[in-house]
Amino acid sequence: MFNFPPPDIDWTVVAPTTIVAITGILALIFEMLRPKQNNNMIVAISLLGLIAAGVSVVAQFPSVDASTLGDMVMRDRFGLIIQLLLILAGFLSILFSEGYLREKRIPFGEFYPLLLWSLTGAMVMSTSNNLLMIFLGLEILSIALYVMAGLSRSENKSEESALKYFLLGAFASGFLLYGIALIYGATGSLDLTMIVNAWIRSSTAAPTLILFGLGMILIGLSFKAAFVPFHQWTPDVYQGAPTNVTAFMAAGSKIGALAALWRVLDGAMPLREYWLPALFWIAIITMCVGNLLALVQKDVKRVLGYSSIAHAGYILVAIVAHFKDPANVGTNTIVYYLLSYTLMTIGAFAVITLAASKGKESTSFDDLRGLVKRSPFAAGSIIVFMASLIGIPGTSGFIGKFMIFNDALKAGLTPLAIVLAINSILSIAYYLGIAKAMFVEESADQTPAPRLRLDPGLTAACVLCVAGIFGAFVFYAPLMRAFTR
Repeated sequence: MFNFPPPDIDWTVVAPTTIVAITGILALIFEMLRPKQNNNMIVAISLLGLIAAGVSVVAQFPSVDASTLGDMVMRDRFGLIIQLLLILAGFLSILFSEGYLREKRIPFGEFYPLLLWSLTGAMVMSTSNNLLMIFLGLEILSIALYVMAGLSRSENKSEESALKYFLLGAFASGFLLYGIALIYGATGSLDLTMIVNAWIRSSTAAPTLILFGLGMILIGLSFKAAFVPFHQWTPDVYQGAPTNVTAFMAAGSKIGALAALWRVLDGAMPLREYWLPALFWIAIITMCVGNLLALVQKDVKRVLGYSSIAHAGYILVAIVAHFKDPANVGTNTIVYYLLSYTLMTIGAFAVITLAASKGKESTSFDDLRGLVKRSPFAAGSIIVFMASLIGIPGTSGFIGKFMIFNDALKAGLTPLAIVLAINSILSIAYYLGIAKAMFVEESADQTPAPRLRLDPGLTAACVLCVAGIFGAFVFYAPLMRAFTR
């Protein structure tokens, strides 16, 4: 009776996302076959799957742009690089997780498939110009994160962070879905490329629907990217969630949200006179609020939570500069800074997992005292990560901030460049505070802590992050050529 021809599917385009999703299924099946046993094989399966997905992405770099599944999934250079960054974030997060989960007494093998499926959602968001696919990717990303945030079920703060993240995440999804409905009502399509056509041939009501719809979508994505004033969940959830979950949330979730934001803004380019001023002020407020509130925090995870808010503001400056003057400002700065941010943020959280011991974890500044004696390698690593977060020359963080500053000037956004420079100076205080805590001796009434033995996964994660930070600085030119078709 019904004759619906199946869509033509170019499996090479969807191969990276498919590999990650299938790896999650395999990891879960293996966990079911070996309940409450060693998770090393699950970790190995997850890492090998991510390596295979990364190879699939790199193999497509020479290919021309393409789309499949009814043009809902696309392949372009920006999407390929974002997928590679997401795979890197997932790989590093998994690498140091097993030792931490065992110290926290929550060695649940389900963590690994959940992370892989969350990563799948972020990859879907980054490779689609279809609003429904972006929403689907966002929900896949978020639902897995809600569960992972509450993984430490014996701790009230973990359950609280999961509930808070779920409620505010559902609230943000409502904004996004309502905006998609308005756009569909105005354009008759869920494809972002149709916004331009609808705007040009607009009737009386269509422009209003489009603008309101874009506003709702931007609010929904701003929650996920932690832009001010939609940032309130970030420090509490970062502090309460297990630290390895926080690491992935700070990098993977943010990359996915920013990539989706870039797709939406690219589709709404002719309307930039309306949304560009709003993003200009959001970038300023986000940088200032994130850095100023970080100065008064006493918990390292809360400091890094507010730091991630500030860095979201930095990346938003690069996005605004690109869309203000796309002829002179490309997307290289955005992807380079996301690479640097991923390495230094996940590396910092990886070192913080050393605070977990015998089922307990405390991440105040006092708890990090004397780390240089207990683990010189970890203390040295955190110095590198803090230096890159500050933007000290010799690190990828310096190159990234310089590129954003330069792009803002080229696009005629001098106020944003000035605010960026001031906030970078402000951030020195709390980043140095974290580094200083590692070198402060334990108090006299404190029992001297034993030397720490880093497990191989944590050591490998720190080595890769440190090498990546310096490597991205040294090989800046080849990276720029790789980012540009």
